[in-house]
Amino acid sequence: MVPTDRQDATHTQLVLEMLLESGQDFASGEALSGKLGLSRTAVWKVVNALRDRGYAIEAVPSRGYRLIRVPDRLGALEIVPLLETHDLGRTVHAFDSLGSTSEHAFRLAGEGAEHGELVVAEQQTAGRGRRGRSWASPAGKNLYASLVLRPELPPQRAPELTLLAAVAVAETLRGEGVEATIKWPNDLQVGGRKIAGILTELSAEADRVHFVILGIGVNLNAAPADFPPELAEVATSVLRVTGRRVNRAAFAARLLRTLEHWLDVHEQEGFGPVRARWRELSSTLGLEVLVKTDRRELRGKAEDIDADGALLLRTEDGVERVLAGDVEQVRPRVRP
Repeated sequence: MVPTDRQDATHTQLVLEMLLESGQDFASGEALSGKLGLSRTAVWKVVNALRDRGYAIEAVPSRGYRLIRVPDRLGALEIVPLLETHDLGRTVHAFDSLGSTSEHAFRLAGEGAEHGELVVAEQQTAGRGRRGRSWASPAGKNLYASLVLRPELPPQRAPELTLLAAVAVAETLRGEGVEATIKWPNDLQVGGRKIAGILTELSAEADRVHFVILGIGVNLNAAPADFPPELAEVATSVLRVTGRRVNRAAFAARLLRTLEHWLDVHEQEGFGPVRARWRELSSTLGLEVLVKTDRRELRGKAEDIDADGALLLRTEDGVERVLAGDVEQVRPRVRP
């Protein structure tokens, strides 16, 4: 027998889906009870449970129920009905607060989590960025998400997924009216300010990848005051750029759809189409840049990325192939 809590979750999900499908129309209590095999009283209890979660639902005798307002929450109940994916996000692990979504996803993957399982949190207390940096994670404002991926790839090709994810995030942001560009390899910027970042981690043997954890942080509804003082002038958000708040669950669903599209393209056609689109969205190529790696600093013109996603930097000594590092645009010298 299915446990009662799982039954309740399924019924809640189905009622919400039917209310969403009805749009501005009413869904009759009789129709809801008939399709779900529940009594009218049970449907009423489910509706009240949704109200307790912040859903505004109008009830009119002899007409039924109508969804008036959806809360800005991140959870399976909010994300799953909006999905247009075959794998990504079909299982959601949602938390009010979590140290790091990527750490939790890595642990789940080690325990056998399937391809596409999603970890989201309203807040991260120990969010991580590239090269060990922290990621500012104010509560209830942005998207903090990590996906378990199980690609059929050799380990040396895993970095391709980082650039692929950057393309997907940039395209999703552009769908919100934000002209995001990609700073090599995986920072998303608007007007020179960071709006999103990507962190990939993997478990692999010499010849095969066990799993990849794709961590994505996108600043959606954060205001300048939500960032630490040292980040307020270098970070931005969709709200700050457009003046509009974003429904985070809807944004997450659109991002998963776009990401899955590019994963399918990558699986069927290889890295070539991803590389071409990354070039179109890049804010790095063609610029004079300073690249800081763990061992040295390089200055030159960012000419291209190669078939492995490495940055090709033309320096005074020739073309350098850079696999990892931080990129800063070099300001042109102003002549007196």
